[in-house]
Amino acid sequence: MPKVQAAGGGGMGRGRRGRMVATTALAEINVVPLVDVMLVLLIIFMVAAPMMTRGLDVNLPVARRSQNLSNERVFVTIPLSFGQDRRVQLNEEFIRVDVLGERMRQTLQGKSDKSVYLRADGAVTVQQTMTVMDALKAAGVEKVGLVSRLPGER
Repeated sequence: MPKVQAAGGGGMGRGRRGRMVATTALAEINVVPLVDVMLVLLIIFMVAAPMMTRGLDVNLPVARRSQNLSNERVFVTIPLSFGQDRRVQLNEEFIRVDVLGERMRQTLQGKSDKSVYLRADGAVTVQQTMTVMDALKAAGVEKVGLVSRLPGER
């Protein structure tokens, strides 16, 4: 009787696959050097990452839990009519934005705290706000804080 071979098996069974190789030597890979290298890389990136990024100094207004500001602070208010007449309110007086720089120098002359709080109407554009902030910075103001109102406050 003739011998029947299995499909795809070839003539010798294991002849095509080759010999069995003992894999016991590769089964135990030492991961300690890998962990050491990864920890060193982690430390390097943790130290180097803050040096690569540069943040912006921004004084953000607090809306929900804001504190009352004292009256000796300097307030500049940008009303809705700023687009037509280019006038802002410095404390209680209305002045034109082109003389704002000189008035701010006079106001901040004897003060050690050179910060100003800016109140802008909600409908004033960002460009108009930036125009006033540029005039304040040119006058020597170090910090400009944006004032907001609490939720539910009028």
